Amino acid sequence: MSIAKFDRAALDAMLVGLRPKLHRYAARMAGSAIEGEDIVQEAVVKALAAHNGGAAIERPEQWLFRIAHNAAQDHLRRRQRERSRMTEADMTTVADLSASAEARLAAAASLRSFMQLTLAQRSAVILVDVLGLSLLETCAVTGATLAATKAALHRGRAELKALASAADEVPAPKLDPQEERRLRLYIDLFNARDFDAVRALIAEDIQLEVVNRTRLSGKKEASTYFGNYDRVNDWALSLGFVDHQPAILIRNPQADNAVRGFMLVDWRGDEVVRIRDFRYAPYCVADADIRFLTD
Repeated sequence: MSIAKFDRAALDAMLVGLRPKLHRYAARMAGSAIEGEDIVQEAVVKALAAHNGGAAIERPEQWLFRIAHNAAQDHLRRRQRERSRMTEADMTTVADLSASAEARLAAAASLRSFMQLTLAQRSAVILVDVLGLSLLETCAVTGATLAATKAALHRGRAELKALASAADEVPAPKLDPQEERRLRLYIDLFNARDFDAVRALIAEDIQLEVVNRTRLSGKKEASTYFGNYDRVNDWALSLGFVDHQPAILIRNPQADNAVRGFMLVDWRGDEVVRIRDFRYAPYCVADADIRFLTD
């Protein structure tokens, strides 16, 4: 079916349904659940723009993954220079040995492990072993040849196996004392439901995003956000890290205090200038490296 035959509602529904899978791909490409959401948002904007421009495609789902793949590449280029291009060997005779063992290994690998692979290896392993695409579908998403895809998959699997057997020597993240002071104040006021005091901390020009739901600009609009938390009791906040980034963890006291989401808070002095709330993006929690701050 051509994407041109989709009305906007059908495309919106497809984007909602595919968003967790798109994020799973993007997060592993970027090595961060947070940056993965940035990539997904960029891909959604590009997909909607292409739809509005009358773009047509034979396979809509594959087309969306292609857009996400390109958005991930653009993101990585902006963040750092690409790693040295892997020399393409003649792998046309290598069989597709995708087995449950490889799939389990790739699915369990941390986002950090994927960052040890080259861009080509990362993409091939994620698409085939994590998301279950065929080799030909992977070629269509990445634009690589079958030989290059087989080579990248073969080498990426071997690298993940080596990383899985190596000791994890990544040090625990640390928090700057000033950042800890500000975040603990924010958390304490929030947990006490003293939302008037919380509102007093936010800047007049605050930008607030409830990921996968809405965006609010300015103190007047953003102030309504806190009322939503005041009306429910399925949350409690704690200080921690998400992908080694300081974060406020949203626990659910009604479900063994499981982490159901997180918030990222940016400051200008002692004023909050940006909030990103991932309460309604559970797929980000599933992919993230989440740690509580130990006192």
